[in-house]
Amino acid sequence: MNGYTLLPFQFGRAGRDEMLLVGESGDFLFLSEAAFRKFVHHELTETDEDFYRLKSHLFCAGEDLEVALQKTAARYRTRKSFLREFTSLHMLVVTLRCNQRCRYCQVSCAEKDAAMYDMDRETAVRAVEMIFRSPTKHPKVEFQGGEPLLNWDTVTTAVLKAEELAAEQRKKVSFVLCTNLTAVTRDQLEFCREHDMVISTSLDGGRTLHDACRRDRQGRGTYDAFMEKLALAREVLGPDRVGALMTTTAFSLNHLKDVVDEYVRQGMDGIFIRALNPYGFAAEEAASLGYGMERFVEKYLEALEYIIELNKKVFFPEHFATLLFSRILSPFATGFVDLQSPAGAGISGVIYDFDGSVFPADEARMLARMGDRHFCLGNVKTDTYEAVFAGEKLRNLTRGACLETTFPCAFCVFQAYCGTDPVRNYLETGSEVRNMANSPFCIRHKGIMTGLFDILRRADDVTMDIIWSWITGNPGLVRRV
Repeated sequence: MNGYTLLPFQFGRAGRDEMLLVGESGDFLFLSEAAFRKFVHHELTETDEDFYRLKSHLFCAGEDLEVALQKTAARYRTRKSFLREFTSLHMLVVTLRCNQRCRYCQVSCAEKDAAMYDMDRETAVRAVEMIFRSPTKHPKVEFQGGEPLLNWDTVTTAVLKAEELAAEQRKKVSFVLCTNLTAVTRDQLEFCREHDMVISTSLDGGRTLHDACRRDRQGRGTYDAFMEKLALAREVLGPDRVGALMTTTAFSLNHLKDVVDEYVRQGMDGIFIRALNPYGFAAEEAASLGYGMERFVEKYLEALEYIIELNKKVFFPEHFATLLFSRILSPFATGFVDLQSPAGAGISGVIYDFDGSVFPADEARMLARMGDRHFCLGNVKTDTYEAVFAGEKLRNLTRGACLETTFPCAFCVFQAYCGTDPVRNYLETGSEVRNMANSPFCIRHKGIMTGLFDILRRADDVTMDIIWSWITGNPGLVRRV
């Protein structure tokens, strides 16, 4: 009877008698089931409090339909603003050689003396020249391996060339060095400091957990060597320029609280609890290292609750939850390549292999290392920027990687915050486009987002202050006890 228009939204159950509604532009509301039924049957009156909430969050409109659509469109454009920064993350694999042989290595790293897997300096220069054809004003160049320290001349060549082109084109380039740190020298760290390079390294927990998988070529644990070089890196660069990631295996899955405690003890700026990826050595050792995704979600959410409680005493964000909370509570794009629609593969991030081959994602390069070059977009030595980034292969990949047009994702309540992984789809099914229901990707992200919304539904003022302190990077929002 009432003259309001429903605007596009998805919905799902969020408790015994409560519904979660998520609008096209990412706004969300919790609504009682009774109010939800009245809403969709146009039985709410304009004096109902629920009507005001629904209207202000753009789930419906009255006579101001055109204004509501313009607001929705503006928020939607903001959420998809990552498309304006076309391919801002560029990863260079300067070598496949490594001084370690970690049990879950996703790229099946090569022996330390296998120089045929090094990127030469000419290829690096060509890759950097292609990077600066990208329209982004803020390219990020990330050096990966293997262990990039083992081909340091190529790293320095690429940095100097990138800085030269950035000055010419008035762009702001940033650098990340992904390294296990154990082979780093003071001279290399001083170069990093001079060129404002951030270090991303790996720490899987205390000595026992770290050494369970992260070992040198002789099979020895690397925890002590890592700690020695971590101290050196912090001395030269400062503690805020060295970050760490962890990979969850069957060894650490039941000990995530211990991993968190180790990160706090080591003064890390937070933690990213990352699931195991089924590539390279990790695929070969899946029986001993792997676990069900439902189990990962359960343990992740337990660890997250522990971290939230910990934040009443110390500022320590969980970075994956921070990304998702930012998507849920703000309209702004996070730039997180793994959860974008259309998929970020190629259009947000791209990787250049040691031989100059270009892949739309690190996982695609890992797949090639396993013998399948299905996703190779071209080569910096033989192909132009246009051939690589405007070619039919990337166009087709992007065209099929939109949740908004993919069943059943188009109708999922979490669609506005999620993404898709065409490379993982291809690895698991032989097709880039698939029904994501019950896939490991879907189980993980749907389970985690269900948990995050449950946290939001139950959150008191202190919990919300903690979440916003993570999103804004402002520890002062929380009064510590």
